[in-house]
Amino acid sequence: MGDKKRHTLPKRIFINDVDRYSSMHIAKFLSTSRAGGEDSEEEEADTVESSRRGEAAFQIVGTVSPSSKEGDGDFLLEKYTSSTRGELLERLLECDVVVYNISESATQQPVEEATWAITALSAEMENFKSRKMFILVSSVMTWAMTKAQNPEESGVLLTEEQFRRRRPHPNFRKHNNVEKVVLELARGKKSKLVGYVVGSGLQYGKGENLFNYFFKESWLMQFPKVPLFGKGTNHIPTIHVNDLAGVIQNIVELKPKSRYILAVDDSKNTLEDIVKVISDTLGSGKINKLPQQDAIAMKAFTPIRICLAGPPAVGKSTIAEKLCSHYKIHHIKIKEVIEENLTQLKEIVNGSDPDVFSEEVATAAQKQLEQINKSMEIDEGRLSDHLVFDILKEKLNSQPCRNQGFVLDGFPRSYEQARLIFSDEDTEDQDLIPKKPVHNTEITPEHVFVLDATDDFLTKRALGLPQSVADEMRYTQEEFVPRLTRYRQLSTAEETLPDYFDEQEIHPQHIEVTTDDSEYTGVMQKIIEIVGIPKNYGPSAEELEEEDRKRDEERKQKETEEAADRKRRNEAAMAEMAAQYKEWQRNLSEVERQEHELLEAHSLPLRNYLMKYVMPPLSEAMLDCSKIKPEEPVEFLAEHLLRNNQQP
Repeated sequence: MGDKKRHTLPKRIFINDVDRYSSMHIAKFLSTSRAGGEDSEEEEADTVESSRRGEAAFQIVGTVSPSSKEGDGDFLLEKYTSSTRGELLERLLECDVVVYNISESATQQPVEEATWAITALSAEMENFKSRKMFILVSSVMTWAMTKAQNPEESGVLLTEEQFRRRRPHPNFRKHNNVEKVVLELARGKKSKLVGYVVGSGLQYGKGENLFNYFFKESWLMQFPKVPLFGKGTNHIPTIHVNDLAGVIQNIVELKPKSRYILAVDDSKNTLEDIVKVISDTLGSGKINKLPQQDAIAMKAFTPIRICLAGPPAVGKSTIAEKLCSHYKIHHIKIKEVIEENLTQLKEIVNGSDPDVFSEEVATAAQKQLEQINKSMEIDEGRLSDHLVFDILKEKLNSQPCRNQGFVLDGFPRSYEQARLIFSDEDTEDQDLIPKKPVHNTEITPEHVFVLDATDDFLTKRALGLPQSVADEMRYTQEEFVPRLTRYRQLSTAEETLPDYFDEQEIHPQHIEVTTDDSEYTGVMQKIIEIVGIPKNYGPSAEELEEEDRKRDEERKQKETEEAADRKRRNEAAMAEMAAQYKEWQRNLSEVERQEHELLEAHSLPLRNYLMKYVMPPLSEAMLDCSKIKPEEPVEFLAEHLLRNNQQP
């Protein structure tokens, strides 16, 4: 009776990244939900009774990023920041349901964390006191390359029953891999960890920015027709974020037999349908179909411009390389930019390709090269600031940087340098300068990150490098300390680099580097969360296939070369062993010969003694014994030898 009257506690649900759009609204929805179905009739009756009392069905806990705003996640029972994986695993083990949402993740970090979580929970499964559930909220982009079973039938949409046929977009291969890990969890009633995958459509509602570009263009009416890139005939699988949360609630409560749930609404709209409705509601009601490549000109794909500042050895160059790789933008190092410019000028002046460069261009290049050489002669190899600024501005105004974007690595360093590089040239006349400084929006960074660390941390890091690396990076004791001192002086000046950007209302983000993590995981996560998703064209499926093929060929060639090298080394080793054995046998024969000769030499004195003193009396005794023929020959010989003993 006591068991039947027992009050059923709300299920404890963990959700990752609750300060992000999708996870936040899922968590909010579940935190206010009331219970539905349960495992048994007794538990269902208890839950219904709890619902009548107005009690929540779930207790929601989750992670938020260290950079989250105050008040984010207030609807959570508990929220966790900066947990180690060991600490996070303890939190997961306290929960009945673990929800990992990777549906809107442009970065790999949440995907890798989800993979770790399901692996770690699987390893602990035998220690579970009760059955747990793992729900992976993934994306329909893992279906993007799936082909219809009958190519002749157009407009036939795929269903979740065909989930085993799904083929991911190249950028979502890791999403697809973690889906497989979840679906491979052991099935059956005895399994203590059950896994579900939710293939979420593109989420809208509650303030998303999914179709922001089309809303903006319709509202502002900058064009007579709202631009639509491509044919617009592709179907867009969508779902309201609250409906997605409802799907998750149903999985928790009803535990469906199917482990893969395709969470999309019934709209079946094409991109053209969606844009047309937006244009009808907010704009002119007209749309203009344009080629996809025109998207850059229309700024649907916008360049990402980043500036990284900070003291030496804080990790600017490493982080810049990672950001450039992630966003497919250009790494701007001032030294390399100058060297590249000098190389180009010399090529033009030397007439390496006269068909490309006119005489006018060659003359201008010659003049610029002379200015650079003269400046470097005057200042002992250093280039004057105004020439450096001109070269840098030329680079930032180049088509690749304007189209894709860039990361400025450690330059400019001061307020004055930034002003001379980024200020709009049209406002240089003092009489025309407005109250608010004007900057050139085409080349000025839109995101500024100031990295910092303690002097002790930076010094230990720099002096701990191998000597060759320290020499190359100018991190030796004699060079590093003065460089760090100069940076600190610039940071405490009356006007600093961050002050310049603050005046432009581009407010720098300050990030503290406190660990020697070579991957800068925490720093990268913060920057990517602020900058957002990549906005450039990625490689096509064919290009990715070609890259995979080349990597496979390189791997096979490397394996072949290594196998051949191992064979050569083995053959050489065997030949060397054979030569050594032959030499050993020769040495052994020589040793045996020398030993024989030595024994022969040692035996000569003994032989001479026997012939002189032993053999004569013994021979005489033997002759006498043969003549007399005594009954005891041995005793006779002994007595004979004693009688006739001659001392030497």
